Amino acid sequence: MIGILSVFIDEAKIFIKAGDGGDGCVSFRREKFLPKGGPDGGNGGSGGDVIFEASESVDTLTDFAGRHHWRAENGMQGEGSNKTGADGSDLVIQVPAGTLIYDADTEILLKDLNTSGDKVTICKGGKGGKGNKFFTSSIRQAPRIAEPGEDGQARNLRLELKLIADVGMVGLPNSGKSTLVSVCSKARPKIANYPFTTLNPVLGIAELSGYRRFVMADIPGLISGAHKGAGLGHEFLRHIERTKTIVHLIDICPMDGSDPADNYRQIRDELEKYSPMLAEKKELVVVNKTDLLQSDEPVRELSRKLSGCEIVQVSAATKKGINALKERLWKHIQQQEEKSA
Repeated sequence: MIGILSVFIDEAKIFIKAGDGGDGCVSFRREKFLPKGGPDGGNGGSGGDVIFEASESVDTLTDFAGRHHWRAENGMQGEGSNKTGADGSDLVIQVPAGTLIYDADTEILLKDLNTSGDKVTICKGGKGGKGNKFFTSSIRQAPRIAEPGEDGQARNLRLELKLIADVGMVGLPNSGKSTLVSVCSKARPKIANYPFTTLNPVLGIAELSGYRRFVMADIPGLISGAHKGAGLGHEFLRHIERTKTIVHLIDICPMDGSDPADNYRQIRDELEKYSPMLAEKKELVVVNKTDLLQSDEPVRELSRKLSGCEIVQVSAATKKGINALKERLWKHIQQQEEKSA
């Protein structure tokens, strides 16, 4: 992604290298009155591992945009007097929860860090080489050999971020998704009366009574052809693949005079083309901007055209129906958690 989209990075390719082991040491003890004290070369230290950790303090993969090579510390060489070299420090790389780690050469998924605090060692550091003290035996009392340290593992990785949210919001540009997220939570996405004001996914935490809460994700507006890369939606559709339920927001009074039912079918078609599994997720159709209506007839007509859909009416601008919507979403989330338990 380039330009303004570079603020939110959700995919990156990097090279990682664990630390090399330190070389073993060839040394002989030389002290006063002990001119031939024997071999005392110590072993080399082990190289550091490369560890990935999911952290709440990281939101995007921005740290990888300008840094493509990550290396752990090498182990130190062994020394005389049987001193083992210091081990190299591990390199702990923090990524957002929801990061998938792929081997870039084989496209094999190595780990899905979907919970904050999850850790995985992707590359092991090399072992330190043995010093000449190790090779001493009854028939070889003064060995002058030592092992080199082992090389640390290395990989080319592809990191992909899929945000962790309970509710994913989809809809055409300017349908009111950003406003709805802002009134349901404390998130403050950019809001304006023109399309594509949301250029990056926005997470918000919706709170209910009884210390209940859930996470909502506002996905940039979809347009026809989004599954092929049109508009902004293709870049961010992956972020609703993990959600438990989808809010399909419909503008009941489109500025272009289009049919709300046709707009709904357009977005459903994009979801199905992008991922049939995504299209099968539990869905709640939310009719927005009802404060602009003179009567309920447009909503009744939409209900007839979308028979079988669960429909909720709200006005994000006046906050009408917001509490009822949050309670309905809470029930959806609980039902999906019970199914997956």
